[in-house]
Amino acid sequence: MIYTVTLNPSLDYLLTLDSLSLGALNRSNSDHFLAGGKGINVSQVLTTLGVPSSALGFTGGFTGREVERLLQQAGISTDFISVEGETRVNVKLRAAEETEVNAAGPIIDSLRFEKLKAQVKNLGKHDVLVLSGSIPSSLPEDTYEQFARLCKKSGIRFVVDAEGTSLLKTLPYRPFLVKPNHHELGEMVGAEVRSLQDAVEHAKSLVELGAEQVIVSLAGEGAVYVNESLSLIANAPKGVVRGSVGAGDSMVAGFLAALEQDKPIEHAFKMSIASGSATAFSDRLCTQQQVDALLSQVVVTSFEGGNEQ
Repeated sequence: MIYTVTLNPSLDYLLTLDSLSLGALNRSNSDHFLAGGKGINVSQVLTTLGVPSSALGFTGGFTGREVERLLQQAGISTDFISVEGETRVNVKLRAAEETEVNAAGPIIDSLRFEKLKAQVKNLGKHDVLVLSGSIPSSLPEDTYEQFARLCKKSGIRFVVDAEGTSLLKTLPYRPFLVKPNHHELGEMVGAEVRSLQDAVEHAKSLVELGAEQVIVSLAGEGAVYVNESLSLIANAPKGVVRGSVGAGDSMVAGFLAALEQDKPIEHAFKMSIASGSATAFSDRLCTQQQVDALLSQVVVTSFEGGNEQ
């Protein structure tokens, strides 16, 4: 089973407008409430692609109950820990440009944090744990490192999609997959990532530090995949970008879904890119039909010594 952790879920209020004028009355064309948060997005896309998962984390109040209801309605198993306060509401405005207003979320005390760690301890060796998103200020800065340590001790495969030191500190514990974008990778290695070749070379440094597999997304330039013995590059499908929210999470879900279905690495990498692109080209998270329509556009090639093979 794949388990996703969302430390600070949200109830996303998505408003689509023709245009947005600050300081004036604006009217939306459509509005929707959606369950949000990076781990939750991974669970939703996994379900879309036919792979079950269970969503873990913290929820509170009537907004938290609505997040759980939306996920259960979509057929996603949940085992959230209840906290005091309300799960945050994030406002997503889509007009000519994309604007987000994200709330802070509730305080999580040490007792609840220990309960979540106990849930992780109970996972089995055939399970996969996905750690993604920012760490709330009320939790320790080394939260992901603590989870990584638990997974390493129990032999649980874990995935990390986080920024900066939160990701770097998990590398000694051998994460199954890490997925930074090119900006995040550049910040971690202290160098600008301008090309697929740059991404391959710097992704190799994350492998040397302990990551089993690395996927780096470069938006419209494509993506790279690196492990100890293989480097792959791929183009990005063509389409009109509607929004970036959930695209990286969809890449993680597409990759894991293909592996759960016993597909080879090359196909899993293609699924990752097609899933991320399908979400970017959509007003919401991708559908199976949208992913299938983009798969044929993704061309994966090996990359060795600076040359495509």
